[in-house]
Amino acid sequence: MHICCANCAIYPIIYLKEKHIELSGLWFNPNIHPFKEYEARMLSVRELASKTSIDVNFIDTYGLVDFLRNTVYKEDKRCEYCYKIRFEMTAKMAKEEGFDGFTTSLLISPFQDRGLMLKIAESIAEDYGIIFYDEDLRPLFKMGRKIAKEMGFYQQKYCGCIYSEMQRYRHA
Repeated sequence: MHICCANCAIYPIIYLKEKHIELSGLWFNPNIHPFKEYEARMLSVRELASKTSIDVNFIDTYGLVDFLRNTVYKEDKRCEYCYKIRFEMTAKMAKEEGFDGFTTSLLISPFQDRGLMLKIAESIAEDYGIIFYDEDLRPLFKMGRKIAKEMGFYQQKYCGCIYSEMQRYRHA
């Protein structure tokens, strides 16, 4: 499971464990900016891993330069780039580690472009010869946030990239 943050991951982890699905996590989020935000979210996912006893592989790559190189003048396609790099890494690692498929904690968020995520994830799944586990967990978003807050996880205020930060605070 690609893990974007502890808030979005906690309920899918609980849910998948209840379904007896073997699960491992991947922290790979070179899209999150600025650095202090990236660091706070990564530390929260480390805490999540400890509290849920889930193995999480951390690829600690603060990717500001590559993110900007791939999104400047293409801001309207930034989410596509963002999903693609993270899902590709997740699928690659899932395949290498012998998993049947991959998924993402982003599926719980009502703020993500579900259609775009599915299109990209299914294409990557086909490329790697594994499945993309898709379940619409958006109706459980508020419950997940409540659990995350009770567990003391960092509560971020925007999706992750500098563009989403700007949109969040521009008219605040």
